[in-house]
Amino acid sequence: MNMISPETAANSKRAWLKILARYKKPDRRRSAIELAITLIPFVALWALSSAAYSYGHWWGLTLIVPAAGFLVRIFMIQHDCGHGSFFANRYADDWIGRALGVLTLTPYDCWRRAHATHHASAGNLDERGMGDIRTLTVAEYRQLSWPGRLAYRLYRHPLVMFGLGPIWLFIFEQRLPVGMMRGGLTPWVSSMATNLGIALAAVTLIWLVGPGAFLVVHLPIVILAGSAGVWLFYVQHQFEETEWAKDPDWEFQRAALHGSSYYDLPPVLNWFTGNIGVHHVHHLSAKVPCYRLPEVLRDYPELRRIGRVTLLDSLRCVKLALWDENRRKLVSFREARLAA
Repeated sequence: MNMISPETAANSKRAWLKILARYKKPDRRRSAIELAITLIPFVALWALSSAAYSYGHWWGLTLIVPAAGFLVRIFMIQHDCGHGSFFANRYADDWIGRALGVLTLTPYDCWRRAHATHHASAGNLDERGMGDIRTLTVAEYRQLSWPGRLAYRLYRHPLVMFGLGPIWLFIFEQRLPVGMMRGGLTPWVSSMATNLGIALAAVTLIWLVGPGAFLVVHLPIVILAGSAGVWLFYVQHQFEETEWAKDPDWEFQRAALHGSSYYDLPPVLNWFTGNIGVHHVHHLSAKVPCYRLPEVLRDYPELRRIGRVTLLDSLRCVKLALWDENRRKLVSFREARLAA
């Protein structure tokens, strides 16, 4: 039983660093099993969906939905590899991450760099722009011209954010190292190598099952998984009581603990999402493997009360779009207008 009070645990940076250090070491056998029980079902469901299409059994295309769930989980393993926490072996994590990037359509080295920036600056109003969802303050929004306001409203619209946005991001934008042109050759090598891997995989699958089956099966899987991934990332930081601040008031510990949600999902969804809903703990210590995050909540249940967002609560997050610096909370366009 832990002897640290909720008050101490929530406010002591040194306490948390010491506590979470105990959970950083992965079980490499467990990691290998997690990888296998994610990849094998994904391949099997993809093959069964393709066979169902080829033989005219359209009902079999319902397997696309769980296949998309496994693709989300593949991305979460790639995510752990990017943090060096899945096998805690940089060579193994990097090359597994790069290989999985072909399936997730995500250039691993480019994504890892952008995601590291996100972790280093999440919740910092002075460091927005890379690896996060564009979020304006109420004051910034009011200063925009009407075309600027319209563009921002369209960007934040659910059909764009969770529909067109993921399609653009995963299928088109990530084909080039957008925003990383000054990063030397690494972003270009990462993007082009991933593109080559995607092209080879696509050509092979089209040769095996035909272009029709490939498009009917794979495209919906990618779109569903991409939308789910963007939704998860959105809820993890775009909830009403999140934490944003400007320098010098921004502080990593507080931003991690209070600027990231605990997305309390049903067990089956926790499994498919690699426990990424325990996002405040993940931001406190990104080296904790995804399958060990529930251990932290089990041993320190006070963390369940910080930033908790249920599945029902998360549906209400869709309307939030602006950071109100006076009330220190995310608000909707309507709330901002009424406050004015």
